[in-house]
Amino acid sequence: MADTVDERWLSKVPQVTLVFWLVKICATTVGETGGDAMSMSLKLGYAVSTLIFLGFFVVALAAQLMAKRYHAWIYWLVVVATTTVGTTTSDFLDRTAGLGYAKSTAVELAAVIGMLIIWRVATGKIAVDHITDRRNETFYWVTILISNTLGTALGDFTADDELGGLGLGFETGALIFVGLLALVVAARFLTKIPAAILFWAAYVLTRPLGATLGDTITKPIAQGGLNLDRFVATAAIAAAMVAILVVSHWLALKRPPSPSPPSATG
Repeated sequence: MADTVDERWLSKVPQVTLVFWLVKICATTVGETGGDAMSMSLKLGYAVSTLIFLGFFVVALAAQLMAKRYHAWIYWLVVVATTTVGTTTSDFLDRTAGLGYAKSTAVELAAVIGMLIIWRVATGKIAVDHITDRRNETFYWVTILISNTLGTALGDFTADDELGGLGLGFETGALIFVGLLALVVAARFLTKIPAAILFWAAYVLTRPLGATLGDTITKPIAQGGLNLDRFVATAAIAAAMVAILVVSHWLALKRPPSPSPPSATG
């Protein structure tokens, strides 16, 4: 029991719960609308926006790596940073570099699978919610960054009818990804597929879900969206994300106290 308590307190990432996935979807949606606001609304372009968000990601990641334990605000700030970088990077590869949605999705999917294989070989396991050392933490964040880039391309490939996309529309695309996530949940309880594989499958799928939801909110009505201002949408979704974290923290404080974390000398 002591090992379990120590591992929980020392882990630098949150436990995987329903709140985790709700905040993750909000974070990916913020990444979509925020990335588009920077690259499209401000007309900075994909390359410049990617560099700006990459700087944001480096600063946030540095704070995360220097932290001794899990801090919700730092952790989710890094996640948002990966989604914004992923959005503009994917758009740059799809449109500016001319890969198109299908090729970009295939390349990034191969990159995610390759990273998971390297992680497994290097450490002996693929961690999910117990990250306590720098090597696993590095693999964790690199995988998240690539998976969020993949998710953007996959969402665009499903919804858009340009650049080789399937053209299913934003609402239909969102429903498809909700359905795929439901299959992952079912597999968690009905199959013996390793939990780590299902976690990363769900992590990838929540990104295109957030992307299609973000596009549904902000794209012009003629393109099937609601035409809400990107900055307003980003602020509103970010506020919802913060509210979930605050309420979750408040509810945690009302629960009976858990064992104290180990002392620095213990």
